[in-house]
Amino acid sequence: MRADRNSYWMESAPPGDPHPSLDRDLRVDVVVVGAGIAGLCTARALAHAGRDVVVLEAGRIAAGVTGHTTGKLTSLHGLCYERLRGRQGAEAAALYADAQENALREVVRLCGELGVDAEIEHRPAYTYTLDEERAGSIRAEAEAAAAAGLPATTVTDTGLPYPVAAAVRVEDQLQFHPRRFLIALADDLVARGGRVHENTRVTGLHEGADCRLTVEGGLTVHASDVVLATHFPLRCHATLLTRLSLTRELVIAAAVEERHAPYGMYLTPEHGTRSVRTAPLGHGRRLLIVAGEAFEPGGGGVRARYERLEAWARARLPGFAEAPTIHRWAAQDVHTDDGMPCIGHEHPDTEHVYVATGFGGWGLSNGVAAGRLLTAHLTGAPRPAWTELVDPRRRLPARDVPGVARHQATVARHFAAGLRAGRRCTHMGCELGFDEVEQTWECPCHGSRFAHDGRVLQGPATRPLDT
Repeated sequence: MRADRNSYWMESAPPGDPHPSLDRDLRVDVVVVGAGIAGLCTARALAHAGRDVVVLEAGRIAAGVTGHTTGKLTSLHGLCYERLRGRQGAEAAALYADAQENALREVVRLCGELGVDAEIEHRPAYTYTLDEERAGSIRAEAEAAAAAGLPATTVTDTGLPYPVAAAVRVEDQLQFHPRRFLIALADDLVARGGRVHENTRVTGLHEGADCRLTVEGGLTVHASDVVLATHFPLRCHATLLTRLSLTRELVIAAAVEERHAPYGMYLTPEHGTRSVRTAPLGHGRRLLIVAGEAFEPGGGGVRARYERLEAWARARLPGFAEAPTIHRWAAQDVHTDDGMPCIGHEHPDTEHVYVATGFGGWGLSNGVAAGRLLTAHLTGAPRPAWTELVDPRRRLPARDVPGVARHQATVARHFAAGLRAGRRCTHMGCELGFDEVEQTWECPCHGSRFAHDGRVLQGPATRPLDT
């Protein structure tokens, strides 16, 4: 079986119009840093509201986190509703569900308005267990999700080629092609007078009434407001920094005959997490996409993790073993202590810097939601009812303090090891681990990634490694 180490979304989308790198100083109303789904949804909406907006992207549109997802747009986020209801109450769970469902409807609306074929398919989403002893948690999640307003039920028939003990099923969810969608957003943004500069890495930010951003090469951009939509913020106040942690997850995909393709979208937290969906290929085939093996960046053993994931897919999913080519790529997710995203003012004392982060593996729907909320912040429009639920300045629940303390102890250990290590992250000095498959150096503390020659591939680091 031949391996292709590129994201299918990046390979299969039309190239789109190239966007030049920044070549002069600028002064604008709003700078959005990052051309993923959160950044482009925000920038496009701001341009429609009449703001002078520019997007600065270190690489290419959707080439970061958004271009390496599984492309699932669903309001069913694992087993989040029972947990959220227990921690913050039924109203909080309902508000979160409303934010997600609105995001799904917005994607459908935008695709129709822009006339883009983003390969949207309406499918049911499932979270399931194979373990009879865990069936109770599935039933509780289905009840909490239904109480929150989702069309959720408990089922045992999922359409998977193997039996499950129980599953939450939520109707009318979406799967789509994320890069096709983002290219259309960027084209519409430019048509509305906005600008996108690819291959333009921001290296510094000074906040004030006149925010000043420095760009690799020495150029400067001035703005009244700044949105950091870079997954992990390139500048992060201590109050937010301590609440964020990271995981990487592997993705494999292979073409199978349509008769072998499961109909829905599936997730189980078991086996180190397993996620399954398909995408249209035509000619009687579908792309079968499998994700899992979540681990800390720089954790090593990546080749063995791929082998486990592929062995699971070959054993469980008919047609996968016979595929001549397998795509392999990896996604990176930022998690928060309480499981809720952080969208809004970066910290209690800021007035002009906003962040969108902490999506916990559900960045497509939360990225669209972030665009709605950040646009309301920046235009003075009415904010959605769930604004406080995702406010980065929210109070840390007492029950989450031990988890944050454990995470910070891990960060401290990696920093101490970095003082002895030959390779230290240029962000805050943590030790780096090596991914032998992608040939990259990765930071377990804050997720920066570097090429073998030291180039920055992913922030928050802005300086290359010494080689």
